[in-house]
Amino acid sequence: MIIKLSPARMEGVMTLSKLGDALTIDGETFDFTALPDGAQLPAEAVGCSRVVQPVERVGGQLIITLQLPITVDASEAACFPADIANPPDGEVSLPR
Repeated sequence: MIIKLSPARMEGVMTLSKLGDALTIDGETFDFTALPDGAQLPAEAVGCSRVVQPVERVGGQLIITLQLPITVDASEAACFPADIANPPDGEVSLPR
């Protein structure tokens, strides 16, 4: 799994955890296990406002882009986030 982050100035904090191909975003779980290789799911079809690009599976790897809320005084790591590649199951640490 590759989680891409798209920073946006807004209030609030996003919570994120992973279990296999399922992500729990702000307390709601989205399971992408059934998405076959080479397929793409439009962001709107996911039903989560944090998902801002189509979710796709390429070479067996799930790729998802999430909107990361940042404040005016956010760190450089939050303003220019690196992709989170192959995070372990559990809480996913996000830059602030």
